[in-house]
Order: sequence, then structure tokens, then C-alpha cells
Amino acid sequence: MPTSSVFRIPVTSLLRRPGASRTAQVEGTLADVRGPGAEVGDTQPIAVDLTLERVSEGIVVRGSVTTRWDAACSRCLVPVGADLVVHVGELYERHPLEGETYPLSEDDVVDLEPLIRDALLLELPAVPLCRPDCQGLCPSCGVDHNQAGCDCSDAEPDPRWDALRSLDL
Repeated sequence: MPTSSVFRIPVTSLLRRPGASRTAQVEGTLADVRGPGAEVGDTQPIAVDLTLERVSEGIVVRGSVTTRWDAACSRCLVPVGADLVVHVGELYERHPLEGETYPLSEDDVVDLEPLIRDALLLELPAVPLCRPDCQGLCPSCGVDHNQAGCDCSDAEPDPRWDALRSLDL
């Protein structure tokens, strides 16, 4: 099978020499790296700096994945983004344990795409904020409370909570 992605690394020479290691620095893009609140754009470069080491079980991959994420602030909808560096350390083996290790292909190739995707998705912010003290938008008029105040009143409580308000705790 031809190596069609920069994230597919041939490791035939490593598999022949137990204890051997090599480095790999690659950069490419991945589609559909979207978490619940943020995403890595389809054209956003993802840089990978890894060491691949032959161990008795297969190949251990250690290093870092670097990219940038983008999102809208969860409170005020202002565009936000930040650089993201994720450290990885995973085992690739011929007979992987589901959810524990990654598969080493029959043609002696380590496919880094699932590892990169998993690592980034776990580190993307679920509730991105433009700043920790973001005041958000007014639910009535929509003004950004970070920029200005409004005259809307919060005095009218939601009637669905009336039964709970009457409880004496």
C-alpha cells in the first residue's frame, strides 16, 4: 500500500532491530477535528515531532503534536483561538487491544492520524472563553456585557422554578 498521507510512517527498518529508535518530524492537515466547543480547521497545519522506538510489543511513539484551535466564545460569541501542544506516548502493535493501543499495519506502517485526532480531541476546550471573566450576552436584548451595560431587568424570575422556590430547606 502506498504511503498517501504524511502521517503514515514506514517502520520496517525499526521492526528488524529491537531497541532501535528514530525521530520523525512531519506537518500536514486533518479534516473533521471538531470537539464540542472548538475545532482545528481543515487547513490548519498540524506539526508532529516524535520519536519512534522498537520495543518487544511493537513500536512506541512519544513526542508532541502542535496546532491551533479556533472557536466562538461560549458566552459572548467572539472568535477565540489558541495554540495547542499535546504530548503523546502510545504503543502500536500487530494485535492491538481495543481502546488501549493502536494497530501496526501489515505493511509495517504506523498511521499517526488516529493518534493525532484522539490526542487533539481530548485537549480541545469544551467551553472556550475569550477570557475567564467574560460577562456574556444579555438574554433579553443581546448586548455584549463586556462592551456595555443594558437596562434589561432580571427581576422577572422563570415561573417554572416557583415550586422549588417555595421549599424551605
